Amino acid sequence: MTLFKKAIAAAAVTLATIVPAHAETTLNVHYPMPGFFKDVMDTISKKFMEENPDIKITFANPSATYEEGIQTIMRQAGTAEMPDITFIGLNRLRMVNERDIPVDLAPFIAKDGNMAEQGFSDNILKLAQVKGKQVGLAFATSNPIMYYNADLVRKAGGNPDVPPKTWDEVIALSSKVKALGDGNEGIDFRWQGDDWMFSALLFGAGGKMLNDNESAVAFNGPEGQKAIELLDRMVKEGGLPVFTKQAGEQAFVAGKVGFAFQTTGALRNTIKNVGDKFDLRTAQIPLIDPVNGKLPTGGNAAVMLTRDAAKQDAAWKFIKFAAGPFGASVVVPGTGYVPNNELAAASPEYLGNFYKENPLFVAGLSQMPRMIPWYAFPGSNGVKVTQTIVENLSRVVEQTASPKEALDDAAAEVESLLPRS
Repeated sequence: MTLFKKAIAAAAVTLATIVPAHAETTLNVHYPMPGFFKDVMDTISKKFMEENPDIKITFANPSATYEEGIQTIMRQAGTAEMPDITFIGLNRLRMVNERDIPVDLAPFIAKDGNMAEQGFSDNILKLAQVKGKQVGLAFATSNPIMYYNADLVRKAGGNPDVPPKTWDEVIALSSKVKALGDGNEGIDFRWQGDDWMFSALLFGAGGKMLNDNESAVAFNGPEGQKAIELLDRMVKEGGLPVFTKQAGEQAFVAGKVGFAFQTTGALRNTIKNVGDKFDLRTAQIPLIDPVNGKLPTGGNAAVMLTRDAAKQDAAWKFIKFAAGPFGASVVVPGTGYVPNNELAAASPEYLGNFYKENPLFVAGLSQMPRMIPWYAFPGSNGVKVTQTIVENLSRVVEQTASPKEALDDAAAEVESLLPRS
C-alpha cells in the first residue's frame, strides 16, 4: 500500500470513529393502560426501530386509565415534559383538539398519498377525526361483548352452544346462575369508570347522548329510559352485585360469575387469567333495539404532539407503523381489540388466519358493522360529565335511587356542564 493510500485509509478510520453512521431522532411516547398495552408497545417499538435504525423510541410513564392519560397530557401541554406522541381515548380527542394540542395529520396523509392502499380506509380515518380535522390515527378499537362461563350456564339449565341473544334471555339465565348458590353471581356489567357501557345500552336502544346541535341532553329520552331501566333489572332480577371493576374481573376469572359484559380489549388477559378453570365463551352483546341499535367504539388513537419539524416526519412514521398492519397484528392477538386496518384483517401475513384459529375473538369482529364513534361531549367539562353519569348509574346499582330519578338527575347535572352557546 502506498503512503498516500495508507493516509486515506487512516483518515477513513478516524472519521468512522467520530461520525455516527446516522443521525438519530429520539421520540418520547406516552400511552395508557399498561396492563393492556405494555407488551404490545414493546413489541411494536422494537420492530419499528429495527426497520428505522435512525429513530429511537423511548416511553414516558404510562397512565393507568384513559382519564388519567388525558389529564396528564393537558397538564404537560406546551411544556418540556410533553411527549412527542401520545395515545388518547377516542372520546377525548375532541377535548385536546379544542385546546389545539394535537398536530393535524391531514398534511402528512396528503403527502403520503396512498393511505387506502395501506389499509386505512376513509371509515377508519374518520374514527380519529374531530370536525374534519385528522387528530390522530385509530390504534386500538374495541366494542363491548358478552363473556360467559359455559360451565355455569350448563349447570343453570342453559345451552352454552346457543348463547342468549336478548337481554330478557340474559337476565333469566343470570337469575338461574345466581340461584345455584355457592357464591355464584349471575352477571357483571362494567358500568364504572366511564360512560362507555352506558353508551352500549343507550346506542343499543337507538339513542344518543345530546341532540343534533348539541345544545341539550338527549340521553334522558325513551331510549335512555330503556337503558337505565335495563340496568335496574340486571340488579333486581339478574343479581348484578355492586362490584368494583377489579372485584368483578377477579370473580369472573375465578369462575363465580355467569355473564360479564365489557370490552373486547380485555379478552387476551381474560383468557390468560381463566386458564383451564372453566369453559370460557364469548358472544355478541344483545341490543335493546336489534334493528336500529349501534355500539360505541372504544379504544384509542395515536396522536402527534411535537411541534418540532425535525421530529414530525419521524413521529408520522411511528404513528403510521403502530396503527398499520403490523401494529394491528400485534394489538389484536395481544389484547382482543378489533383490527382497525383493513390489510391486517384480510391478509394471511397478518390476521387472515387468526380468527379461524381463535374463535373467542370473533364476537368483536362480527360487531364491527354496528360500531359508531364513542361520543365526545363538547367543552372543557368532558371528564366531569362522565363522572356525573357514572355516579348516577352507581345509585341505580346500589339501589339508592330509582332509574327515573337517577336519569333525571344525571340529565340536569350534565345540562349544567355543557358549554353555553
